[in-house]
Amino acid sequence: MTVETLNRQRVLHLLDAIAGSDLQAALSCCTDDVDFLTHAPIDVLPHMGPCHGKKELGEFWRTVQERYAEIRYEVPQIVAEGDTVAAYLRVFFRKRSNDRIIQVDMAVFYTFRNGQVAQIREIIDSFDLVQQVLEREIGPLIVGDRVDRA
Repeated sequence: MTVETLNRQRVLHLLDAIAGSDLQAALSCCTDDVDFLTHAPIDVLPHMGPCHGKKELGEFWRTVQERYAEIRYEVPQIVAEGDTVAAYLRVFFRKRSNDRIIQVDMAVFYTFRNGQVAQIREIIDSFDLVQQVLEREIGPLIVGDRVDRA
């Protein structure tokens, strides 16, 4: 089995652990100094700030699990090359507060060191995500011939 095949399977195992709320299994896939970054507006979603190490990443994943009753995902594309895996994910979160489903498409890049995830980078459409989380449209309002910020 190639390293690419192994790392691809490792990412899918990590995603299964997160979706299954098994944080210990998810964290065991990561190095102690795992570095996580998602491109999201932390003024609206402060829990999505950068995480360094298993403790901070575990706190992030716990916060997500507290807010969402169910997490499931689809992987339309996944590509592995050496110690890097790139995945296009479609993730569904069911809010605990009202059972609404939030759907987020994201590109996630995983870097491995000695068979464990050492770095995670997520790129998401944060504008769409914020609108879904806040359950309202955001952006400029056009009033007459001028633009007001909502």
